[in-house]
Amino acid sequence: MNSPLTKAGFSKQETVAHVIANALKKHGITHFFGQSLPSMFVLAAEQIGIKQVSYRTENAGGYMADAYARMSNTPAVVTAQNGPAAALLVAPLAEAQKVSIPVIALVQDVNRDQHDKNAFQDLNHIAMFESVCKWVRRVDLATRVEDYIDQAFVAATSGRPGPVALLLPADLLQEPAVPAPFKRSVSLGRFPLDRPVANPDAMAQAVALLAAAQRPVIVSGGGVHVSQASQALTDFADAMSVPLATTNMGKGAMPDTHELALGVIANCLGPNGSGRYLKPFISEADVVLLVGNRTNQNGTDSWALYPKNATYIHLDIDPQEIGRNYEAQVRLVGDAKASLEAMLHLARAADTSARKAARKDVIAAISRGRDRHQSEVAPLLQSIDTPIRPERIMAELDALLTEDDTVVADASYSTLWVTNYLKVRKCGQRFLTPRGLAGLGWGMPMAMGARVANERGTTYCLVGDGGFGHVWSEMETAARMGIKVVTILINNGILGYQKHAECLKYGSHTSAVHFSAVDHAAVARAAGLNGVRITDPARIREAIEQAAQSSTGTLIEVMCSDQAYPPITFYTPDAQV
Repeated sequence: MNSPLTKAGFSKQETVAHVIANALKKHGITHFFGQSLPSMFVLAAEQIGIKQVSYRTENAGGYMADAYARMSNTPAVVTAQNGPAAALLVAPLAEAQKVSIPVIALVQDVNRDQHDKNAFQDLNHIAMFESVCKWVRRVDLATRVEDYIDQAFVAATSGRPGPVALLLPADLLQEPAVPAPFKRSVSLGRFPLDRPVANPDAMAQAVALLAAAQRPVIVSGGGVHVSQASQALTDFADAMSVPLATTNMGKGAMPDTHELALGVIANCLGPNGSGRYLKPFISEADVVLLVGNRTNQNGTDSWALYPKNATYIHLDIDPQEIGRNYEAQVRLVGDAKASLEAMLHLARAADTSARKAARKDVIAAISRGRDRHQSEVAPLLQSIDTPIRPERIMAELDALLTEDDTVVADASYSTLWVTNYLKVRKCGQRFLTPRGLAGLGWGMPMAMGARVANERGTTYCLVGDGGFGHVWSEMETAARMGIKVVTILINNGILGYQKHAECLKYGSHTSAVHFSAVDHAAVARAAGLNGVRITDPARIREAIEQAAQSSTGTLIEVMCSDQAYPPITFYTPDAQV
């Protein structure tokens, strides 16, 4: 006898939910991040082979979608129910908005005749999402469904990419499908959707300024990765003989093996900082080319790094970002990849003899700066101290990294350990960090989304015990879904930045910065992953090697010193940096 809760199999009759699922398939969507709501849509999507990656919490699902989009160069879809579930998408959508990532949120809404009647979990979703999305709409007519799906993809992937939200009333999803008034067959599942090229005269002026400069520099931000412009940028810098630095989010734009690579020069310019001895390339530059660079606080060392009297050239898809904090004498509004490829042709035809003549001295200065940093940081990279130094962890991981590997870091200290101490092996290698809003707890879900998008090599994730506590539950997701990530957890028993910054600013710290002892490796094993705790630095490399070779995700918990902190400039205000 059938249970009263059991119904015949899901109907294959075409409903609005089927129309939405088929529209996503047309746009190349193969995965979405959800928790079985809106149920009608999920059933229809799974029926045609679109795979649901089912998260435990909506905010983690949003972070997964963000990283999936970053790694796949396709818009990512995340779904949620109305009300509190939808509210949990606000933080990940805000991150995606800040860093120009196309995430499409499909959110169930109450039945169309139940608005403003205090229906269960009714909420003004449009007002809630408008501040964190490029575009927000609710579909009310079955005849407009395909129109709105296409509009959502266009809004998310065109111009400056970003998140969008489409509200789907529950009763609409169950309506029979109706033919669309106009045929829609074009796939829009890529970004950037369009690649406008900057003004030719402005590009020629930019090349001429760089060619004539005495101390030019290029500083690339995360927009270079959004545009997939790393190779074009590297080729242009090489042709112009101009050194290239990146922000934290721009890491990976140029291989560290390139003779003109300055690496990350941002907010870690204190002792042991990788950019400490290369800082003058930016601070003393006479011409600065900014590419996909928001000139935000961390990327500019609180706006103290960039020279006041330099000539600025700014290339960005968003005209509002050009000259935001540093007036641009040359505005290059366009796609980074397409514009840099055009500028490369100009560079090859230009007189760059002065830059070529200076190249040898530039390379020598870069080499000296790198050598000074390596000498300074060597004792930490080789440290045998216990509790373990995070720099030693980074040295062991760096020795094992290959060009096919992806590294993801949580916000705060985790990001800065990665950006300072891991080398870029190839042009465009990805080091994903949540630097839009820098919310804690985003590391592991982002690593999971990145892994779903790209299974080449090994996906590593660096987190602290403070941030990791936000998302323990997603270890079960990783085990259940077979998402293999090697997570390295720095357990220092504190909220590191919070405690250290408070002590520096106020001479004391608040009561919330210390944690009770937690065996995170045991929690990982309970969730179905491998879990190992490391107290001896000599065991780190073997643990990472074994984790990389395992078919199951692994949490490596490393017991670290609570006195260790990255070389943040703010921590050494009186030091010569």
